[in-house]
Amino acid sequence: MAFSRREFLAAAAGGLAATIASAGDRRASAQSKPAPQGSAGGKTRVSLVRTSDRASGIERAVELLGVNPVVAKDVLLKPNFNTADPFPASTHNDTIASLILRLKKMGAKSVTIGERSGPPETSDVLMEKGIDGLCKRLDVGLVNFEDLPPDGWVRLKPKHSHWANGFDVARPVLEAECVVATCCLKTHRYGGVFTMSLKLAVGITHKGNMTELHASFRSMRKMIAEINQAYAPSLILLDGIEAFVDGGPAKGTRKTANVILAGTDRIAIDAVGLAILKDLGSNKAVMGKRIFDQEQISRAVELGLGVSRPGDIEIFSDDANGRKYAEKLAGILTRG
Repeated sequence: MAFSRREFLAAAAGGLAATIASAGDRRASAQSKPAPQGSAGGKTRVSLVRTSDRASGIERAVELLGVNPVVAKDVLLKPNFNTADPFPASTHNDTIASLILRLKKMGAKSVTIGERSGPPETSDVLMEKGIDGLCKRLDVGLVNFEDLPPDGWVRLKPKHSHWANGFDVARPVLEAECVVATCCLKTHRYGGVFTMSLKLAVGITHKGNMTELHASFRSMRKMIAEINQAYAPSLILLDGIEAFVDGGPAKGTRKTANVILAGTDRIAIDAVGLAILKDLGSNKAVMGKRIFDQEQISRAVELGLGVSRPGDIEIFSDDANGRKYAEKLAGILTRG
């Protein structure tokens, strides 16, 4: 249930409830529309590259996906800079650089990184990671959502949400012509269970919303999914060169996965990511529950944010090693 910039600006002026209520009708009619980018034969495609070479893996995964939603557009790039802890706790700087270069090669008019960290101050995280220098070197913009003025935030109140009074979303996200998201592959010990593309949306909300989210242990995972109604990334890249299979989000048990994923569907990306964690051997919260029964995913399915079952996902690769692993992951997805 994602909305356009125009719809959200109208919603912010007072029509949000009607906008969200009408989304179910749009989803029903969407079944007769052509398949979106990144889809084929009614399935959502997730490209997979097995490699330890981050730069070439990103190039190959995005190229393989065969879509270009960024050409001639101003792109907002949303990373995982929750903290400045080393990858996979936060997005690797080489991932950011390689992805930016790829987006420029695809014809993006401009690229701006946007993020809100937490609990640390966003400015401290950006400084510690050297993001300002990276942005200057690559000639891209940088927006610290935490520095936005009060009118830089829009209060959204989705109908039937688990949020008591809605949540605040950074206006640059709502007004972005195109959003590209890049996430890590990791578990989340504080109630999220896992942190991939759906959980990435927490960084588009105001830090003041975090008290309610973190105090809502029973509803937290559903609330994470509900934030994702605010936007729809046109391209998602998951860097799984390494993963946290336990602990997280800032520190955890590391395992090498040597995989890069690209796609256009957050549910599909996270489902394949969970299949990778299951293959690596993860904690009870991951291993003991079927993938589409995970609450982030099941709630996202209820909201119509992407695929609704494992059979809707096609994992594909560009070499024998990748195809073999894609087949293995497809089996894990099917079994749950």
